Amino acid sequence: MSKQSFADLGVCSAVRRALSRRGITAPFPVQRLVLEDVLAGRDTLVKAPTGSGKTLAFGIPLVERLDAGQGTPAGLVLAPTRELAAQIVTELEDLARAKGLRVAAVYGGVGISAQGARAKRAHIIVATPGRLEDLLARGTFTLAHVGMLVLDEADRMLDMGFRPAIDRIVGACPQERQTLFFSATLDGIAGNLASRYTSDAKVHDHSPPIDPTKPLLEHRFVPVRDEQRVDALIEQLEADRDRAIVFVRTKRGADRLVKRLDTRGVRAVAIHGNKSQGQRDRALAHFQTGTVDTLVATDVAARGIDVEGVSHVINFDPPADHHAYIHRVGRTGRAGNHGVGVTLVGAGERHVMRELARRLGLSHGLGGEQHRGQQATCAPRRPRRRPRATTR
Repeated sequence: MSKQSFADLGVCSAVRRALSRRGITAPFPVQRLVLEDVLAGRDTLVKAPTGSGKTLAFGIPLVERLDAGQGTPAGLVLAPTRELAAQIVTELEDLARAKGLRVAAVYGGVGISAQGARAKRAHIIVATPGRLEDLLARGTFTLAHVGMLVLDEADRMLDMGFRPAIDRIVGACPQERQTLFFSATLDGIAGNLASRYTSDAKVHDHSPPIDPTKPLLEHRFVPVRDEQRVDALIEQLEADRDRAIVFVRTKRGADRLVKRLDTRGVRAVAIHGNKSQGQRDRALAHFQTGTVDTLVATDVAARGIDVEGVSHVINFDPPADHHAYIHRVGRTGRAGNHGVGVTLVGAGERHVMRELARRLGLSHGLGGEQHRGQQATCAPRRPRRRPRATTR
């Protein structure tokens, strides 16, 4: 594929300048792949992982194709979580401003009246399905003017049980619209849904397989005894690193792990669905600024988190499947930086993790007897040093 510029792809000078002010001067591969079709007004299905630059792949066409004189909202982006919705808004605000457009977030955990008033005036709404339905039920606004509909991380929304809400929301949008469908998979239910919501759609696949030899992303599987799992985690956290995200299975497990780490002298914050929006925002702010360099998260809460300087992702509890694994380790190894994905594997989890690694083409070293600390890696380990200070 030729190295097309934003100008070559039809992006206007005002939006190009807004991108340039953020240091974005050339399109990412996924943007080169889809921008031409989306800017031409075609329905588009895109298989792409988190962290590939897909937000701008739909965000740039949104601000390019919408007009400040249209009825509001004219563009709607559906996202699975509050964190992802907030990040999409942040990504779009300066681009929209360059075209005289307003963007608003719609998600739970904050005051609904003030949020609804902002959303009513916005040209583009970025929403989680539940809160959007609440505002529609109140009559705060309608979706009668929506000309562009984006479903971002559609597979995750389906996993979270949003299918009925999505059906109702799509049904409330005009039939004559452009629909963009972004998902980590276009198989099964996600693929069927994509076909239902789109017409004569162009399909793009931007899902490069994990390359075990790629030095930017290192995969380690660490056999542990269940009673030594916290010890193994602390050993990983004491390695030379920057920020680390630790994934756990449950909300209660996240809080419990933060307390256990605190008793061992490791400061961490938790983020999960039972936290208020204010608590989640504060935890993420502490992590982003480096006040705390360890974030303990559940899969749903961490969906869409994109924080610079995450050097390690540690699966304290193994992921449910290979899709969850890719989502988790995708938090690191970004923008040309080295990243490490570590999975702690108990005796009863080895068979499942061997199968997961086989499916992704990763070496694992879980076939024989290994003691804690003997690790399978897909790239040489860097020398261990004492952790750097993270205060800024």
